[in-house]
Amino acid sequence: MQLLVNIDVDDLARAISFYCSAFDLTVGRRFGVDGVELLGASSAIYLLVKAEGSTPSTFTSQKRTYGRHWSPVHLDYVVPDVESALQRAISAGATLEKPVQTFKWGSIALLADPFGHGFCLLQFLGKGYDEIAQG
Repeated sequence: MQLLVNIDVDDLARAISFYCSAFDLTVGRRFGVDGVELLGASSAIYLLVKAEGSTPSTFTSQKRTYGRHWSPVHLDYVVPDVESALQRAISAGATLEKPVQTFKWGSIALLADPFGHGFCLLQFLGKGYDEIAQG
């Protein structure tokens, strides 16, 4: 199975600039004026232009919004140095929502991209999640 990551945005040029600057990704294929593939992560990331206020599905009346919103699904970017990755993401336009916290398994910072999508930066320490895994 292959995992593809799709991120809805309302401004493709701004999204390319943010994601390439924040995470050192590069542009792969382009899909007309409404989509682009970003490479350099463990899975390809596809930025897809979707208008604010549009409906994502026929099964919901919710509308897309690019102000800060919450979703039970988010992306975690595993980085070798959370502090330098944090500064890079902020410089690219991310908003810091919770400063770096360190736990037995590693360090984490919570942020939002310029399109309101939350994400985390993770730096594993020791054995990473195996430090707290059970069973």
